[in-house]
Amino acid sequence: MRFDIMTLFPDMVNNILGESIIGRAQKSGAVEINLYNIRDYSEDKHRRVDDTPYGGGKGMLMMAPPIYNCYSAILEDQKSAGFEPEMRRVIYMSPAGKVLNQKKAEELSKYDNIIILCGHYEGVDRRIIDEIVDEEVSIGDFVLTGGEVPAAILVDCVSRLLPGVLSDPECYEKESISSGMLEYPQYTRPYEFHGVKVPDVLISGHHANIDKWREESARELTERNRPDLLEK
Repeated sequence: MRFDIMTLFPDMVNNILGESIIGRAQKSGAVEINLYNIRDYSEDKHRRVDDTPYGGGKGMLMMAPPIYNCYSAILEDQKSAGFEPEMRRVIYMSPAGKVLNQKKAEELSKYDNIIILCGHYEGVDRRIIDEIVDEEVSIGDFVLTGGEVPAAILVDCVSRLLPGVLSDPECYEKESISSGMLEYPQYTRPYEFHGVKVPDVLISGHHANIDKWREESARELTERNRPDLLEK
């Protein structure tokens, strides 16, 4: 899958996605992530990308022309590279969007290309959203200073579901949330830490009992921390 991210702070996004599993996935070619600095597509000699909103109010609003120019450049770059996605999705990271969850990540993982617009300041001119954006996505009911962190979260969440990113599908199929419940508690060495020992069942070698313990523990943890998951 190819991700193209429109942002004012490409280094901020790269610092997150250039490391760990997603960084290795890029090196292996499992995913492709391209960062586009919206300022580079400004029509102003000072690379200005924002202005005061009509109707008044505090803060600045990102203008439509630089974003549209950036979007057009992405499409041209894809064409020049011979990349012609059959399924493309343009997403604007916004607190006004539908909240990202595992089901949405699974839906997005079916696309060949995802273009992400990162807002900043007071947001972006509505006309650019109406013209190029397919959907708005939020990572939660709170407001951040910009869309870069949410964009990185979306890319990470979706990338983990793609072939070649994780070592085995079981890595995400049976983990927290994906299974419908929170993940069971896990333990590693040392056997005893601060007077607390690893549950005996986990070192019993009896796989049926271990599976039963994990299922019961997962349900107990979900009932305590996220009962809404069980209701669903």
